[in-house]
Amino acid sequence: MNSFWKQILIQTTLKQKDKKTGKKKKYSDFVLAKAFREFKITLKRHLKDVVLITIGIFSAAFGFKGFLLTNHFIDGGATGVSLLISALTEIPLYILIICINIPFIILGYIVMGKQFAIKTSLAIVGLSLVLATVTFPNITNDNLLVAVFGGFFLGAGIGFAIRGGAVIDGTEVLAIFLSRKFGVTIGDLIIVINVIIFGLAAYLLGVDIALYSMITYLAASKTLDFIVEGIEEYIGVTIVATRSEDIRQMIINKMGRGVTLYQGKRGYGKRGETKEVEIIYTVITRLELSKLNTEIEKIEPTAFVVMNSVKDTKGGMIKRRPLKH
Repeated sequence: MNSFWKQILIQTTLKQKDKKTGKKKKYSDFVLAKAFREFKITLKRHLKDVVLITIGIFSAAFGFKGFLLTNHFIDGGATGVSLLISALTEIPLYILIICINIPFIILGYIVMGKQFAIKTSLAIVGLSLVLATVTFPNITNDNLLVAVFGGFFLGAGIGFAIRGGAVIDGTEVLAIFLSRKFGVTIGDLIIVINVIIFGLAAYLLGVDIALYSMITYLAASKTLDFIVEGIEEYIGVTIVATRSEDIRQMIINKMGRGVTLYQGKRGYGKRGETKEVEIIYTVITRLELSKLNTEIEKIEPTAFVVMNSVKDTKGGMIKRRPLKH
């Protein structure tokens, strides 16, 4: 490792001076190599976040200027409030985006931390700059197409920003804060907030625009879920069976998936007798669920199987490996 990288690591990842003596520390090659690896992972993560947030900014801006603004349609949340005020006044949307999200940025700093607040601030300022400086063509004036595709691009933009560790709509930060404070669910709070927004839209802009705006919100929220939760929908499967070894071999050899084993106790009978058992956990896609159930039934029809949706996965044997023939 050359002296340039050593200096970078010492100044960024490692502490240059000892707190007690004030003298410069000396690091072994192992410590420097470990720090270099951590530095590369951090740098890669930040670069990926920048790319995702940038894609999110341009997608949301295209949804705004290419579809929603010219037709005065709105969305839910903070973006919906910004669009509503922009439709009723002459205040540019790029100014409203910043002003309305300032309280949410402060709240994000309190709830989520400094790094989240900095990323969110940069994402919102970036979106505002793109809205102010970049020209997008008006794609269509068909109300249904505007509602669906405007919501699609806006939802994709919010989703990519979330993937990058930031938000360009602060409503969810408010919902998280209120849910912690009052003990209600985040979903319920978001519904209440959006009911108020669409109610105001119906009163101020007209019922037709409010109804189309609800389609925009549905399209945006579904697209956001798709982007955040991943393209493939994974299912986590827990299996409690007597013939656990046979089932384990089947999952590895026939399904091409990895498994996690842990020990547990099985309670059964009128007296609640317990018996030690090996519990299997694996993650598969929804398309493989039918095959897994069939194979388990072949081995042990009475096996206890629990399935749960998995939002996203990382590491392990998630991608299916080639099977032996």
